[in-house]
Formats: sequence, C-alpha cells, structure tokens
Amino acid sequence: MQCLAKHGHFLPGNMQGLTEEQIEELKYKDEYEKICVPQGGSVECEDPIGRRTGKAPNEAMAEVLMKTITDAKEMVSNKLTASNTVLTLDIVRDALDRLKGAVMIVYPMKLPPYDPVQMEFENDEDLSGTQASLEVIEQGSLWWAGKELLPEKLLSDYVGKNEKTKVIVKLTKKGSSAPGREQVMSEEEKKQMMAWQYRKQEEMKKLHEADDGDDYYNSAWANSNNLKNQFHGIGNIKWGPK
Repeated sequence: MQCLAKHGHFLPGNMQGLTEEQIEELKYKDEYEKICVPQGGSVECEDPIGRRTGKAPNEAMAEVLMKTITDAKEMVSNKLTASNTVLTLDIVRDALDRLKGAVMIVYPMKLPPYDPVQMEFENDEDLSGTQASLEVIEQGSLWWAGKELLPEKLLSDYVGKNEKTKVIVKLTKKGSSAPGREQVMSEEEKKQMMAWQYRKQEEMKKLHEADDGDDYYNSAWANSNNLKNQFHGIGNIKWGPK
C-alpha cells in the first residue's frame, strides 16, 4: 500500500517495465486509467521500476493511506506483548477493514482487479514464485528451546506452571526442522558492551599517561619490611631459573 500511495495503481501486466514510447508503439492501453482516479485528482510520481502508473494520490489522500498503514501495523505489532495484549483474529480483521476503508476513501471507484492491494483485500492474490510466498505459513509449528510444541499438550507441560514466565517461541512451516536458537546477546547489547570496553581502555590509557610518579612505592628502599627481611637473610630473594 505504500507503493500505491507513492506511485498510483498497478499497470496491466503487458505494460509493466515498458517506456512510454514502447507502450505507444505497441498501442497498449490501460483501460482503468480513467476509471481508477484517486479522490481529489492525481500527481505525477514516476515508478522507478515501471510497475505502477506514476499517477499518485495528492498529498492529503496519500496521508490518509500512510496514516492508516501505520495504525494497522501498530494494531498487530509485536510490541503488544509489552502491554500484555493478546493478538486475536478479530484484531487482524479490524486492521484489514481499516486498510480497505482507507483505499475506498482514496479510490471510490476501487482499484483494478489485478492490483495486488485489491487482490489481497479479496483474498485472491497469487504469490507463487515470489519472495512474499516464503513468508506465508498455511500450516505451522511452534518451537521453544529446540522442542516442537505439540497441539495436544499444554504449554505448562513445557515451561512449568509459573504464570509470570515469559517465553519466546518461533513459528515454522509444518514438518520443517527446528529453527536456529535466539542469540544470547542482541545487536544493541553487543554495541553497548563494545562501547563500554572502549571507554574502559581509554580510561586506563589516560591513567597511565597521567602517572604522577608513584612507581617509587615498588622500590626496595620504600618497603617497610626491608630491614626485617635483611635480619632474616631474605632480603634479596629472586624467583626463576638461574
């Protein structure tokens, strides 16, 4: 939907990636160009990859789309765990309905049937052979601590009955192997540790440079036990090979 807000609706498949000269030469036409006009008119914003018309909604209508996208993402964000909010199917449907409503406001005549946004709203998008298809899991398995969480068992069978226990589970496709374990330290924690070590080294370096001559404390004449050691004949003992 971000691309829709920036570059307008999708071009027909036979026109994608072609220049204007090539489209004119081949006499291709976008039959939805004059139908799917955004509310308030359009502004020119060429799509660098040539998949969209380049006739984007005006600034006010684009803001409607972008704000709704941000709100929908927050509704299904993983930050919900911080507020102990459970993500349900009803919340997902509500977020999707808001996106549909925003598109209807900006495009009252709807989008072309081949536009990915419209196809997604109608649950008719074909993701075969695309990168997005790898993110779709129709049948999945939950994993925790290298163990698959079987649906016939309770979560307490794996993590105990302490209600305040927090676990991080991973979702994979059904039948796949166990996912990789979580890193012991996050990237942010690694950066903080490296910064702390660097500051520590700099402090030690400054202390060494600012040495005020206290090395004499290590001299033999400054040893308070020197006279006693001489009486006992142990004043000049050295350890190590001759």
